[in-house]
Amino acid sequence: MITNWSPARVPEKEEIRERLAAAKAQLYEFQMKIKEHKIPVLVLFEGWGASGKGSTIGKVIKNIDPRFFKVATMSAPTEEEKRYPFLYKYFKQIPEAGKFTFLDSGWMEQTCRECLEGKLEGEDYAARIQSIQHFERQLTDNGYLVLKFFMQINREEQTHRMELLLSEKDTRWRVSEFDKWENEHYKKCVKVFDRYMTDTNASSAPWYIIDASDRKWAELQVLETMVSNIQVAMQNQAHSVPILQNVFPLKKMPKLAEIDLKDKFLEEEEYKKELKTLQKKLGELHNRLYRKRIPVIITYEGWDAAGKGGNIKRITEALDPRGYEVHPIASPEPHEKARHYLWRFWTRLPKDGHIAIFDRTWYGRVMVERLEGFCSENDWKRAYNEMNEFEKELKDWGAVIIKFWVQIDKDTQLERFKERQNNPEKQWKITDEDWRNRDKWDEYEIAVNEMLQKTSTIFAPWHVLESVDKKYARIKALKIVIKEIEKALK
Repeated sequence: MITNWSPARVPEKEEIRERLAAAKAQLYEFQMKIKEHKIPVLVLFEGWGASGKGSTIGKVIKNIDPRFFKVATMSAPTEEEKRYPFLYKYFKQIPEAGKFTFLDSGWMEQTCRECLEGKLEGEDYAARIQSIQHFERQLTDNGYLVLKFFMQINREEQTHRMELLLSEKDTRWRVSEFDKWENEHYKKCVKVFDRYMTDTNASSAPWYIIDASDRKWAELQVLETMVSNIQVAMQNQAHSVPILQNVFPLKKMPKLAEIDLKDKFLEEEEYKKELKTLQKKLGELHNRLYRKRIPVIITYEGWDAAGKGGNIKRITEALDPRGYEVHPIASPEPHEKARHYLWRFWTRLPKDGHIAIFDRTWYGRVMVERLEGFCSENDWKRAYNEMNEFEKELKDWGAVIIKFWVQIDKDTQLERFKERQNNPEKQWKITDEDWRNRDKWDEYEIAVNEMLQKTSTIFAPWHVLESVDKKYARIKALKIVIKEIEKALK
């Protein structure tokens, strides 16, 4: 893109001044409409060192109420951040509905820098590009306006600006060693930048190359592009986006009605013996996981009163408490609801070598949110593919993903509900919502069947735990966890 790009004619100073005044006024007006329409705006500034990314952001935000934006400088990943998936630090930064986030550099700079350093090539580069394409498309499909600016200057202009910065001790710090290297290898960088931008230029999140040779002209280009895109985003807000076809290989799953719950019992003595043996084995594996820096994500979905809590407890009893965390997922908090629905799960991912256990998961999107009308039909139908992409990202990162559906029949649930209701020590476990959900058992069964069929991929398959006898389900879960971890450790 850069190699074929030709800068537009730079207007006269008076024209720039007049157009700047108009664009600033429009942006000031649109910030309130963005809030009313609840459109989140993510603005990414990439470009050459000394091209004016920071100063341009500083000028743009003067036209926005400071309560409605945040600015983040995305420097090279820290040692801590390297222990998470590539997109983790960027997904954390996405704005709430009705607000702006401005990023001074981001996933382009990190990717291109790794390419220039010879750390990212071939299949690894292709996988990274695919991750970025999925990330940006998921944001725009879920109502985000993603604006990507590349601040372009030629080598002579970059050299001149860097010399000015280096000549003053108060500004010398602004020129990094990588900026100097970039200037010396300008042609090589052009090729890498051009390939990256071509690979990630999508109609839903296109690149805008900004002629940054003149600072006022650069500011005008950015402001006018923002204003026009905000206008289009508000007009298109009611439009649905396409439901993408699944491209991931799936593992055939039985329907819930086909799952045999008979004879899935364990005697107490056998249960205690197996529990002790399996927990000891899992504890040993946990130490090896940490040493080899392998992350594990265990998810639980299932019927109310199916025994998820007790099942989780038998797994955590075997683990070093410093190396795992259990996330009980309830209804989203306001700041979570105002973001992409996967945000609250991205921000709860484990570091490598650690284990995260989710009691309820992102699959709420295609169950409770679907049936209770908390999202549109287009939203939940899109979510199957989005969740498969999310789990593929985690698998490619190196995570072990173990997904459990805890299955009981309707009679067993009723029996457990009554027991909870009649036992003062267990009454906190039963709510009016549990009874309402029970009334929709048949509707939930249809939704769960579809979920199992469409999201049981070969890299993150579903495992059914028959839990009419909780002891049986606990032992089965432990065996599956051990088997999957052992497979990863090999």
